[in-house]
Amino acid sequence: MGSKYTKRYTEEFKRDAIALVDSSGKTVTAVARELGISSESLRGWYRQAKADQCEGRPGELTTQEREELRQLRRQNAEQAKTIEVLRKAAVFFAKESDR
Repeated sequence: MGSKYTKRYTEEFKRDAIALVDSSGKTVTAVARELGISSESLRGWYRQAKADQCEGRPGELTTQEREELRQLRRQNAEQAKTIEVLRKAAVFFAKESDR
C-alpha cells in the first residue's frame, strides 16, 4: 500500500521540471525518473501548465478556473445551509402563528 504522507514540491521545482520536459525532448517518464519523482505527478503538472497556457485539451480548466469553481462550490454549500435554516425557521414561525 502507498504511504499516507504526500510529498509537496515547490512551484519553482514544478516549473523547472516542466521546462526540462519541454527543453530536453525527453519523455515525461524519463524526466520524472531522472528527478526521482512520480511520472504521474509530473504528467499532471505538465497537463495543468499546458491548460494554463491555453494549449491543453478542449474543455480543460485552467488553474484560475479551478480555483474559481472551488470557491463557487464552497459558496453554494454555505448558501444551501442558510436556505435550510431559513426554511426551518419559516416552518417554526408558521406553526407558532397558528396557535
